[in-house]
Amino acid sequence: MRALLLIVVFSACSHPESSSASNRAAEANSNQRPAVTLRFDAGKPGELPDSWQVAGASTKVANAGWQLCADASAPSQPQVLMVAPPDSSSSPFNLCWTNSSPFQDGEIEVALRAVAGREDQGGGPIWRVRDAANYYVCRFNPLERNFRVYVVAHGERRELASVDVDAAAETWHKIRVEHVGSRLRCWLDGAAELEVSDSTLSEAGGVGVWSKADAATHFDDLRIQTR
Repeated sequence: MRALLLIVVFSACSHPESSSASNRAAEANSNQRPAVTLRFDAGKPGELPDSWQVAGASTKVANAGWQLCADASAPSQPQVLMVAPPDSSSSPFNLCWTNSSPFQDGEIEVALRAVAGREDQGGGPIWRVRDAANYYVCRFNPLERNFRVYVVAHGERRELASVDVDAAAETWHKIRVEHVGSRLRCWLDGAAELEVSDSTLSEAGGVGVWSKADAATHFDDLRIQTR
């Protein structure tokens, strides 16, 4: 009888709120798929990674200026994915993406280094990519000293949020994006947070990287965590 009473008293002291919070956390974790990290170390220098495609830049240049190359400063050596557009006359936006890891909801993170550019510098990740005219992009620009997120729909780019930053060129930075439903949050180096709601592009799409005009940029460790 005494043992039974102890069990009853213990049960009465439990906290339904804690159990409910634990259940919600467990459910959220169960909805996550294993993360995929693309390190760009496979493949030959001067070529594109397998299953990747490009748009923008100059069609007279192989792969529109996108290629794998060595970078001794890369977060994961030996290679990175780089873009070096010859000029900005043919297209203002340079895209390189893959449909091999469809993304709708979850998190994306990429490391990038702004190497050069007179008209523009920097870049960032793109996601929910339908084609070259429909996608989301989050980028930082050392020349303009800002960090922004946009949606591009039917070829028209619309700014969703912006914040001033002091992020130096020639240094590796990380952009992280969390997109669930219409809620969108972005971080530069764990700070400079952007938060906005947008439902323009709601379906899953490709994931990749982006630069503008003559910006020469190196990208590494593209991490994709879907839910």
